[in-house]
Amino acid sequence: MSTTEGKKVKVRFAPSPTGDLHVGNIRTALFDWAYARHTGGTFLFRIEDTDTTRVTDEYINAAIDTLKWLGLDWDEGPEVGGDNGPYLQSQRLDIYTYWAQKFIEQRDAYYCYCSPEELEAVREAQRASNQAPGYNGHCRDLTPDQISAYKAQDRGAVVRMRMPDGGTTFNDLIRGEMAFDHKFVPDFVLARADGSPLYT
Repeated sequence: MSTTEGKKVKVRFAPSPTGDLHVGNIRTALFDWAYARHTGGTFLFRIEDTDTTRVTDEYINAAIDTLKWLGLDWDEGPEVGGDNGPYLQSQRLDIYTYWAQKFIEQRDAYYCYCSPEELEAVREAQRASNQAPGYNGHCRDLTPDQISAYKAQDRGAVVRMRMPDGGTTFNDLIRGEMAFDHKFVPDFVLARADGSPLYT
C-alpha cells in the first residue's frame, strides 16, 4: 500500500456557511489542517457560498472566526489569498460556467429539463419496484426538436454530468484498491438552472 510519507499534500476545507459550523465540520477542518502541517503541505480554505437562500455574511464570518479560535491557519483562502482564488465559490462562477459549457460541447455533460415533480415521480416508481432511486437519464440524449420543445415551455435546465460506461478503479490509502461500476452512479447535477454550481 502506498502512503504519503515524504510527500507534501494539499487538502481543502470547504464548508457551506448556511449555519454555524458543526462538529463534523470541525473534525474535518482539524484533520485536514493537521495532515497538511504533518506533511509540510498546504491547507486550503474555501467558502461554498452558492446557496443564496441560506448563506449569510454572518455565517461566513463565523466560520472564519471559529477556525481562528481553534488556532487553525490556512495557506490559501479568505483573508490570505493564494494562487487558486478566489476563495468564495460565488466569485468563481465564470470558471464553473466555462467548464460546464466545455463539458456540454464535449458531450461529457448535458442540459436536463426534468421538473422536480417529474424527478420525484421517477423516484417513487423506482422505490415501488424495489430499485435504488436515482436519475433515469431521461434528458441524456434529447433530440434538437425535444430540446426546442422544452425551451418553448420556458423550462429551466440544470447541467448533468454524463457518466461514461464502464467503471473506475483507484488506490485508496486506507482501503487499498477500490472499484465501482458507473451504472450505479446516476448522472449527477453539476450546475443549477441559475448557473450556480453544486458541490464542486
